[in-house]
Amino acid sequence: MPAVPQGHAGGLTVWQKCEMGAAMGAGVGLTMGFLFGTFSILRGGAGPRGVLPTLSQYMLGSAATFSFFLAIGSVIRNDGQLPPHLQAAGMQLASPIMRSRAEGLSNMRLQWALEKQRRSPQ
Repeated sequence: MPAVPQGHAGGLTVWQKCEMGAAMGAGVGLTMGFLFGTFSILRGGAGPRGVLPTLSQYMLGSAATFSFFLAIGSVIRNDGQLPPHLQAAGMQLASPIMRSRAEGLSNMRLQWALEKQRRSPQ
């Protein structure tokens, strides 16, 4: 996997993220295809085509599938507006909406009471 370029102020481009996800997916897919293909050949035999074509078909099919989905997933996952370190800092500093179950229950009861007052004829 290539090193992340440090000169880029905004980080990786969408195309670079897509390429990196596809490369990782290809590596994972080739490995999984090798494992499952080998198991299938040992279990059921190579078939009329032979060992190498059968194994390569498993590996290439798995690599193509993993590459496709990991490329799309890496673009979707990394398509944030803020850099990751700023997102983490914002999550640490932001207070959660509800701090406990009891507070959540009291907020829910308060909302129900307000709705009941709005719906009741005055």
